[in-house]
Amino acid sequence: MELIFVRANHEVTGSCHYLYSNGKHILIDCGMEQGTDVFENIELPVSEALIDYVFLTHAHIDHSGLLPLLYARGFRGKIYATEATMNLCSIMLRDSAHIQMQEAEWKNRKAKRNKQIQVADPIYTMQDADGVIRQIIPCVYGKEIKVSDDIKIRFTDIGHLLGSASIEVWLTEQAETKKIVFSGDIGNKNQPLIRDPRYTETADYVVMESTYGDRYHTIDKVNYINELTEIIQKTFDRGGNVVIPSFAVGRTQEILYFLRKIKADRLVQGYSNFPVYVDSPLAVEATEIFQKNNQTCFDEEALELVHKGINPISFPGLRLSITSEESKAINFDDTPKVIISASGMCEAGRIRHHLKHNLWRTDSAVVFVGYQANGTLGRMILDGLKEVRLFGETVEVNASIYKIQGLSGHADKQGLLDWVNAFSQKPQKVFVVHGEDTVSEAFVQCLNTEYGHEAVAPYSGSRFNLLTNSFTLFAEPVTLKKAEVRRISEVFKRLLAAHQRLLGVIQRNEGVANKDLAKFADQINSLCDKWDR
Repeated sequence: MELIFVRANHEVTGSCHYLYSNGKHILIDCGMEQGTDVFENIELPVSEALIDYVFLTHAHIDHSGLLPLLYARGFRGKIYATEATMNLCSIMLRDSAHIQMQEAEWKNRKAKRNKQIQVADPIYTMQDADGVIRQIIPCVYGKEIKVSDDIKIRFTDIGHLLGSASIEVWLTEQAETKKIVFSGDIGNKNQPLIRDPRYTETADYVVMESTYGDRYHTIDKVNYINELTEIIQKTFDRGGNVVIPSFAVGRTQEILYFLRKIKADRLVQGYSNFPVYVDSPLAVEATEIFQKNNQTCFDEEALELVHKGINPISFPGLRLSITSEESKAINFDDTPKVIISASGMCEAGRIRHHLKHNLWRTDSAVVFVGYQANGTLGRMILDGLKEVRLFGETVEVNASIYKIQGLSGHADKQGLLDWVNAFSQKPQKVFVVHGEDTVSEAFVQCLNTEYGHEAVAPYSGSRFNLLTNSFTLFAEPVTLKKAEVRRISEVFKRLLAAHQRLLGVIQRNEGVANKDLAKFADQINSLCDKWDR
């Protein structure tokens, strides 16, 4: 009976854990990494074709995004998830497959233009996404499910996303039963729309996330609405647009919830029926799934609106953009507007087009409303990058940049502590995962010294025997150590300094002969073509 940590250890994205018991191979989540990789991850301990079951905590791509790859490599086992998670995966995994195929096609077109061999293949296809979606078995909250003679599970609402769950897993081997609880992503309290996280009473072992294990945030819905209203008012008064990079599933629906309130109370003066565009086919489909699951997943406040005949995530002036033509037309309309578009970290999708059209404008605003992983475009803009590359062009960052604090689908430190301390007896071991390196270590220290838990933050490749309560191997980081990360950071600072020097050289060459300037420009563009891949 063994637990092996595969991904999202000392890092935030790409969750995947492996269980082995009585000859059965089990994965808890199979997520895609997003942003910068800090540590190397091990490969799955067995062939994908040998995996018997996947227990899926929720539909976010960093927990589900590699399921189609699992299928492409031979997986034909069963996936257990809540019904809402199954519904969301049916659109999110297809959307992810579409992105993989588009990016491979773009790379091959670029290679063909440069007379290079076309070598890019998508990591998985739409056929793989369709295939793995058919493997999902829908489950309900609170019901014990017999997976096999020696495995049973139960899903508990964890309040992070529509359909999200912590999962209790009972494993029986050698006439001994062990219970391990996987938290998934623990939800923040008092979020709009969905219910607060529910607690679990007993566990021998716990695997829990630590995304915000070093900070506190509270959702004050009134202050959040006031802050968003102020940003919209200032931006509209300047004649600009408010661009909100937002995760299509979860965060977009929460923003719509707040915008409905802003519009209903006429809080933005002079623009009573301002247009709000949701420019993401995925977000539009996800919003429909939210509405269909309102009775089983919405909180009391949202349900009260529903019972009054009010749709809590719809309002006059809401415009849903589906086709690419509709998306392009948004930026050729001079009316001040709110544009909500995916992806939330600005790494792909239509949001990059809206950034291209609005980042350079001093009258527009970009509002970040979710977590931005290290290395993502969203994180770099938030950190003050003055220029970005979008679709082969350099775009200056002149727009006002905002980060609205407090709105998060993840519990803060107190929420994490409330969840793990709700067990009636302390688990034998608490494994802390899904947090940046320093955050997960700090949270482990807090659990051990302040609350008396036996906690540890394993690296990828760590192996733990659940029967003997001991590590057979506690892995160290495979590649990038902290010193190497610092060194990379210093090299990037040198690159930014070189960028500033280049701008100075360009400015000092104003008035030089046209042919010399043309030669200089060709050299710069050639260098950019080499690195912009």
